[in-house]
Parts: sequence; C-alpha cells; structure tokens
Amino acid sequence: MINQVYRLVSPRQFEVTYKDESIVDNYLIVRPTHLSICAADQRYYTGTRGKEAMRKKLPMALTHEGVGEVVFDPSNKFKIGSKVVMVPNTPVENDPYISENYLRSSKFRSSGYDGFMQDYVFLNPDRAVQLPDDINMDVVAFTELMTITVHALRRFKQKAHPRVDTFGVWGDGNLGFITCLFLKKLYPNSKVIIFGKTDYKLNHFSFVDETLKIDDIPHDLTVDHAIECAGGKGSQYAVEQIIDHINPEGTISLLGVSEYPIEVNTRMVLEKGLTLLGSSRSGVVDFERTVEIFKEHPDIIDYLSTLIGEVFEVRKIKDAINAFENDLSNSWGKTVMRWKI
Repeated sequence: MINQVYRLVSPRQFEVTYKDESIVDNYLIVRPTHLSICAADQRYYTGTRGKEAMRKKLPMALTHEGVGEVVFDPSNKFKIGSKVVMVPNTPVENDPYISENYLRSSKFRSSGYDGFMQDYVFLNPDRAVQLPDDINMDVVAFTELMTITVHALRRFKQKAHPRVDTFGVWGDGNLGFITCLFLKKLYPNSKVIIFGKTDYKLNHFSFVDETLKIDDIPHDLTVDHAIECAGGKGSQYAVEQIIDHINPEGTISLLGVSEYPIEVNTRMVLEKGLTLLGSSRSGVVDFERTVEIFKEHPDIIDYLSTLIGEVFEVRKIKDAINAFENDLSNSWGKTVMRWKI
C-alpha cells in the first residue's frame, strides 16, 4: 500500500512523500488520530537542533507523542478500531540489565526515524498499548510525556530509600505538573511541594500540598527526595537548590534536559551521601503502567486536561505548520493536533 508521510525537509518546511509499505504478518497498522507536539520536535522544526543533527536526521516525520486506531492486526491482539497509544521506542535487542530506552541500538521515532506524522504507522504489535474506549483522546495524545514520569518513579522506587514523607518537585512546566500529579496519586500519604517561578503556572497545581516560589524558600525547609523537571539553563539552579534543601541520603531524580553541561556541587553531594538518578524516555512497560493508572484513578484525566493548551484540526500541511508556529508562543500546556489529513 502507498503510505503518505509528512516529513520535515528543512526548518519550517514539510513535504509529502510516498512510501510503498508491504502489509505483512508481523506489522500492526495504526491510523493516527491525535498527535502532540514536543519541545524536541520544535528543535527540529525551528532548526535549533544543530546543523550536524539537522543534516544527519532530516528529512524526517516529526512527533513521537500520539494515539490512534488499529486498522490491521495480524496478531489478533487488538480488535479493528481499538484505540491505542503508540510506543515510539523500538528496541532491536534485549539486555538483562539495560532497559530498552537506554540501549544505544534502539530506534526512537522523530529522532532519526520517522515519527507519527503519517497516514498510517506500521508497528511491531508490542509497540502499542490499548486504551479505554471512552477516554479523552486529546489528553492521552501526550501519554508518552506521562510515561517519562512513570518510568522515573519506577526507577526511583527501585533505588531510593523508603522514607517518602516529603517530595520536592522543581519546575512548574508540563513535566513538573505531570510529576506532581502522579506523585499525589502513587504516594497519597506523602507531602508534595512544587517549586516554581511563574505565578500563573503555579496556580494550576491545585492538587499539591504546598506551592513555593524558588526565590522565597524557607531556609530550614527540607525534603526527603527531589525531582528536577526544570531543564535548560534552569537545571543548574534547580539542582543547586535541591542539594541545599534535600535531607542526607536522599535521591535526586534528574528529568530536565539541558543542552549544555551544568555545574554540580559535588562537595555537598558527597557530604550528604546523595544519589543522583538520571532518567530518560521510557519503555513499553511504562506505557502499560500509565494506562493502568488511568484506569485506577479516572479523575487523573480531568486534571491532565488542564494541560491542553491548543487543539488544531490538521487536514493539510498548512494546518500542521500553524500548529507548530502557535505552539512556539504557547506558554502553558501541550499543543494537540487532531490528525485528519
């Protein structure tokens, strides 16, 4: 079958390409219905990813956050029409100690391999997880972002000490919001404090136990563990504050992506016996667990709906460009594309 793929060929320029796909017994075919734009997609779209990376990875279909409906399943795992979330990580080997999202050989969509901006997405059957039929598809379009938090919390539970009286989350953006929300659901008896800098963003965190501005933290405040979701230049300042306010032998989960190296006060890391735990991306087990959380805590979808910034119906390339351009000026939430192209 001929599949239309909408590839970025240069900054701010998409082109339709036609790919002859074979319908074979080992591929699940999903029709994307809702896609979400990520900051990583924007770095390619705007050309800020770096000349070498742009030259190496383009042309490429963008987006790795998306859901859709099954149109063909030779494995009979899914009924035709089933709603599924697509897993962008595609491992090509197994390792008994290294998770699929950390294997250097794994392929990741919209990072060197075509993402979900296609008429149809061809997947291994294990790269899709079924969603409830009545779920809000605009919200679950960015499930992949939620799985990053779920993955990080799974690793935290494996490696951190069990005293979890107080969590501190630094970063009042999308990832910080999701992380605080999932912490409150998974650790209902723990105190969760959000540390941020923007009032209108912090106002969205109605479910946390305490909200603090990063320039107004009480000197004697401490947390058992901390999660850094600031990213960028803010990572260094967040880590610096965390080291000051975390209790000895606490765990610092690092989730914010910084394009440049940051300084870390290793003297205090050593003095307090801290654990710095880096986490990135996620695997299929994290998608499965995230969908389980949706079912266990149905109200979580309502909270997550406040993260929807703008929704665009995309019927042609110009609509997709409008969505990407608008997302650049969107200061809160996620931009969702209803994929009707």
